[in-house]
Amino acid sequence: MSEKSKVQFTEREALFYHSTIRPGKIEIIASKPMATQRDLSLAYSPGVAVPVQAIADDPQAAYEYTAKGNLVAVISNGTAILGMGNLGALASKPVMEGKAVLFKRFADVDSIDIELASENVEALIEAIAMMEPSFGGINLEDIKAPECFIIEQTLRERMNIPVMHDDQHGTAIIAAAGIINACHLTGRDLGKIKVVVNGAGASALACTALMKSMGVRHENVIVCDSKGVIYRGRDNIDQFKSAHAVTTDKRTLTEALEGADLFLGLSVAGAVTQDMVMKMADQPIIFAMANPDPEIAPPLVKEVRPDAIVATGRSDYPNQVNNVLGFPFIFRGALDVRATAINEEMKIAAAHAIAQLAREQVPEEVAAAYGESQQFGREYIIPAPFDPRLMEVVPSAVAKAAMDSGVARKRIENFDTYRHELKARLNPTTSVLSQVYAQVKANPKRMIFAEGENEVVLRAAIQYRDFGYGEPILVGRTRNVLDKMAELGVADPESYQIENSMVSQYVAPMVEMLYERLKRRGFLQRDVQRMINTDRNIFSSCLLKLGVGDAMITGMTRPFAQSMRDVRRVLDPADGKLPFGIHMLVGKNQTVFMADTTINERPSAEELAVIANETAAVARKLSHEPRVAFLSYSTFGNPSGRWLESIRDAVHILDEQKPGFEYDGDMAPDAALNPKIMALYPFCRLTAPANVLIMPGLQSANISAKLLREMGGATTIGPMLLGMEKPVQIVPMTAIAPDVLTSAVLAAAGIAG
Repeated sequence: MSEKSKVQFTEREALFYHSTIRPGKIEIIASKPMATQRDLSLAYSPGVAVPVQAIADDPQAAYEYTAKGNLVAVISNGTAILGMGNLGALASKPVMEGKAVLFKRFADVDSIDIELASENVEALIEAIAMMEPSFGGINLEDIKAPECFIIEQTLRERMNIPVMHDDQHGTAIIAAAGIINACHLTGRDLGKIKVVVNGAGASALACTALMKSMGVRHENVIVCDSKGVIYRGRDNIDQFKSAHAVTTDKRTLTEALEGADLFLGLSVAGAVTQDMVMKMADQPIIFAMANPDPEIAPPLVKEVRPDAIVATGRSDYPNQVNNVLGFPFIFRGALDVRATAINEEMKIAAAHAIAQLAREQVPEEVAAAYGESQQFGREYIIPAPFDPRLMEVVPSAVAKAAMDSGVARKRIENFDTYRHELKARLNPTTSVLSQVYAQVKANPKRMIFAEGENEVVLRAAIQYRDFGYGEPILVGRTRNVLDKMAELGVADPESYQIENSMVSQYVAPMVEMLYERLKRRGFLQRDVQRMINTDRNIFSSCLLKLGVGDAMITGMTRPFAQSMRDVRRVLDPADGKLPFGIHMLVGKNQTVFMADTTINERPSAEELAVIANETAAVARKLSHEPRVAFLSYSTFGNPSGRWLESIRDAVHILDEQKPGFEYDGDMAPDAALNPKIMALYPFCRLTAPANVLIMPGLQSANISAKLLREMGGATTIGPMLLGMEKPVQIVPMTAIAPDVLTSAVLAAAGIAG
């Protein structure tokens, strides 16, 4: 396996990602209505005076009346950016914005990035300490050692909210979880293992301190820096390193590793050799976490020590030590009990919770996404980053530890209820889509991109290959495609498969196949030849029909209906299936599936029932228990009208089929989605707001989908085309590269198409 990450991209691609749509990665939106003068009066003057006085009377009221309790500051001065060094506060802003996005994505924690242009320790401490009224917690990031130790410790003493330097403790907590499980698998006792730590920066020393807090004996740990072993009596070390000095006659990393049980590296690539590994104890545990390349690559370890357990910081090797498993959930738990600090007890609780989670049966959707090997064992000692159970397990453990250790200002009385609330904070679609992406990486597909000369499509195709989803097949004029890829900074455009309809080896069998299909529909052979040579959708659909690719993406250069007509000249509906389209609307806490939004102008009752069944199946694939509403302008006959019979008949068809999900209709959208209005109809079969909306006709469906996409607050995915004999997706002409990529991955995964 290559030493380099499988996920690669050009500098231009990275810059485009950060500049497209709107600059940066975060925005601030209002959480309350702001539509009327009354709203504004409540939000600001004079209404705001009431909570102001309440907070002045009781400072804890700030957690009730402001965003403080769910707000974390991500703070850096840019002196140690991602292993790139001291590039300054402003250069660190993309990283801090990224950290804020991860907080929101994984734990529904709001955060704001703050970059401070100072390397003066006292100035930084004063500036950050003054922010305490604004935030519920402080996440320090990318601040170099040893200053980071002083800053964090001083702030923890001065501030009455959680302060954590994630570069230190995030890595330490995840590594500790892995070490717990590695020792469990090898029958070791933490109190007896011999440990060698290579690296004496912030992360390495935090890992060392946490291990000792968990029971590893001080005298059994040898720490090495760039000059060798840190031993008692060495005179060129600071106070932070000297705290871990031991009495030993060993002076080099090579000597220290002889007979060691555990190597923990946070240093530089290549620091450990195979000879060193061979001299370690039986079943050695090797955490080679140097970034971006490990101290020794896992395949090199396995060549000489197949009995070893190996972890790295890399996603393309087993056992990734990934901070995202920790910091969002640790702050979630700390915020929810209004903790005054993140102490050792909370960190240890997080490590044990993560370790225990890895030992449990892996959920089916996670196993499918990451492969059958994702069961507890030597190559799975740390949970997968997108395991949805992390949100329930880790914050609960952290919150309980905060309460038990006396730093919680708010108690959780019922942890079962709390875990349910945690789960409800996140929309499962977000997590499931991440797992779908991982599933496709494990089972890559050949994807035909019909508009290979289009820049947006090319960007998506490049990402499709770079991210490991499969091989793109680019349809277009060869020279034009190569030139466009060169403009995009692709280093090896010739390595991509390009199919030019004027010279492709597949044209002859295409003509034979398509003429046989169309000769009784008014087409001569020369007409078929011309279509294949000149129409990218016809040519691409023929490639798919012949099995050259596994799925197809088009739509950027033609309206949906026109693209669909082209595709239907070549491809049929799947046996017994009805082609139709779904739009998926992904909001903060809910996902709604809307169908049919693209094809069937006035579906019959039988067709509505098919659409309902198939859309419910898609919802289930994405971890939603379907609740289907057949929409109308009428709610259970009020008002009456001429277009209601097909909707009611569709409900009766489902009554006979007993499909195993909730459904009802006819219902207006407010009755289907608003619990208060739904409650006016006690006979309604839905137990909660609908998440599958079956539209009565194409006119209302298409208008609604496009209106919501342009004006709504939800993310719109789709349209997703279902019911064709081969997976085909037709994206909107306004799609951007991420939209095209998502459609391609959904098609490759069999979710759509």
